Amino acid sequence: MANSTEATAAEIVAAIRDKRVTAVSVVQAALDRAEQLKHLNAFIVLNRDGALAAARQVDAGQRAGPLAGLPIVVKDNINTSDLPTTGGTPALQHARPARNAPSLQKLLDAGAVVIGKTNLHELAFGITSTNLAPFAGPVRNPYDITRIPGGSSGGTSAAIAARVVTCGLGSDTGGSTRVPAALTGTVGLRPSVGNGGAERRYHDDNQVVPISHTRDTVGPMGRTVADVALLDAVITGTPLAVAAPLRGVRLGIPACFWNGLDRDVEAVARAACAKLADAGVVLVDIDMPDLFEQNGKVSFVVALHEPIADIPAYLAASGIEGITLADIAAKVASPDVVGAFGAITTDAFGAAYDDAIGVQRPALQAIYAAYFRDNNVDAILFPTTIAPAPLIDETNGSSEMSVNGGEPAPTFGTMIRNTDPGSNAGLPGLSLHAGMTPDGLPVGLEIDGAVGSDARLLGLGLSIEAILGSAPPPKL
Repeated sequence: MANSTEATAAEIVAAIRDKRVTAVSVVQAALDRAEQLKHLNAFIVLNRDGALAAARQVDAGQRAGPLAGLPIVVKDNINTSDLPTTGGTPALQHARPARNAPSLQKLLDAGAVVIGKTNLHELAFGITSTNLAPFAGPVRNPYDITRIPGGSSGGTSAAIAARVVTCGLGSDTGGSTRVPAALTGTVGLRPSVGNGGAERRYHDDNQVVPISHTRDTVGPMGRTVADVALLDAVITGTPLAVAAPLRGVRLGIPACFWNGLDRDVEAVARAACAKLADAGVVLVDIDMPDLFEQNGKVSFVVALHEPIADIPAYLAASGIEGITLADIAAKVASPDVVGAFGAITTDAFGAAYDDAIGVQRPALQAIYAAYFRDNNVDAILFPTTIAPAPLIDETNGSSEMSVNGGEPAPTFGTMIRNTDPGSNAGLPGLSLHAGMTPDGLPVGLEIDGAVGSDARLLGLGLSIEAILGSAPPPKL
């Protein structure tokens, strides 16, 4: 492990297992780096004592498993029984859930060591991670600390990009593992959700501060696809994904995802496509003309109605007493999230909900099913975000941005344009690094597949990453 900051998760675990390094030294180095880079605001709390105690158990042979001694981070909306789960919001600052979320528990059972809970867009209701709660603060992008890291899992992605850890957990409702992965040169997986039940890959019901039971999922994030694949294999108990041959693989490139891009993002993404075509990938240039319009009939209606029941259900299941949905709404600190909770508490979308779930969402899923079937494509390929990371605006919560010098537009809608439709259809999506802009900002490329194709996406991702490379370390 000549350069430990560039080692993969598997390499770190192997080095600890073979006693080339101690778990304590690896965990201590991660804690030290987190402290050194605390100006990034990537963490809400560091778990110094708990992490070092767990590492000592690994070194003593009392904790074993396929992740033994691996430092990880966990987004602070995912339940932890030994640390508060704040959701990045004042009302939950001291909330202590009764147990760990199941996906996290699988990692702990495999020997992973949680070094801290990561910062996020307040209550995960946004994609900038400009969190104005006093104890949180805006997360900063390691590649340019004046810019956002994306969100809502911005703290996890910033900690990974800054080489504090190789991997960790985020959550994704409309792009929250993939948008920050794209903006920080890392990798994020949104696992299959489908219609829930057996179609859902990860099962964390009522153990993550929720937005929408229809849309929410925990997702692994890492510096490389291999890091993400390792966490996914442990969480699901399935074989580790292996690189899939690219020759003859058919990837759809619908024009709707490729229109209106920032010039630098488009140049990087087109160059990536050319490299993939040279490797034998067949790029299928067929559009999905009604996709975004159909998605608009589902997205906000579901995300701003389901919290009315889902947040109280979470509080009850987590054993968090004396806090209500109204308490949470009253103490929200970030202006964009205040707006969202205004729509939630008045149930502004209640009348449209049954139609959105019963009619419009199935119609959205049908558009995808027909596209995969009729064009015989393995996955859909597109830039994860239409622009690189915009500047942080602490006054307005980074609420507006401009693309190519155009008129300011809402950051949220701009940055989730490409990630949101697949989320609402319940599809798996993987964002990986495509390249850097001339200004040194990362650009992400996403592949979305049919429900249940997660292992296939990871296999394709391993091969695509081998061609495109992973991001260079930020100059911190």
